[in-house]
Amino acid sequence: MKHILLLNGNPKEKSFSKQLSDRYEIAATEYAQVRRFDLSTMEFNPNLAAGYDQKQCLEPALVQFQQALLWAEHIVIVSPIWWGGLPAKLKGLFDRTFLPGFAFSYEQANPLPTPHLCGKSARIILTMDAPSDFMQVQAKPVLEQLDLFTLQFCGIEKAAVSLFGGVILADEAQRNTWLQDVSNFASHGG
Repeated sequence: MKHILLLNGNPKEKSFSKQLSDRYEIAATEYAQVRRFDLSTMEFNPNLAAGYDQKQCLEPALVQFQQALLWAEHIVIVSPIWWGGLPAKLKGLFDRTFLPGFAFSYEQANPLPTPHLCGKSARIILTMDAPSDFMQVQAKPVLEQLDLFTLQFCGIEKAAVSLFGGVILADEAQRNTWLQDVSNFASHGG
């Protein structure tokens, strides 16, 4: 069975991201083992207080997340876009776990990293309140940060991307369409 790490990256306990994650998990468990993380229930300090100058002990939730990253063949991240970026706690999760020596390393004088998370695929599902005409513009910096400069930097393949907006004005029929879309690509391994 395929190994999937599913991350609901919304720090709110109840959200549309949670609904999307629920739907993905239900569909994916038909063919895969899923380890799910809900940011709202993860307890950790999101501040990488000394950068990489000092080692900062990882809380149990972060150790479990790193173990799931190593275990996973496919990584699914569901997140809202807030103020043109990722929620602060989600950024903190990546700051605290995608560490040198774990997710990548530098070798001697080579300025390019050696990625440690190779051979994994990913999907990023982003929600936003922006109207559909502005989704690509609003998502671009988030995808550069999350996909290019985090996941791909550490060796994970370029992510498949799904953008859902404007969520704030979406009616029940539109939300059900998005939930069905998530079920469909979860059922097909993505």
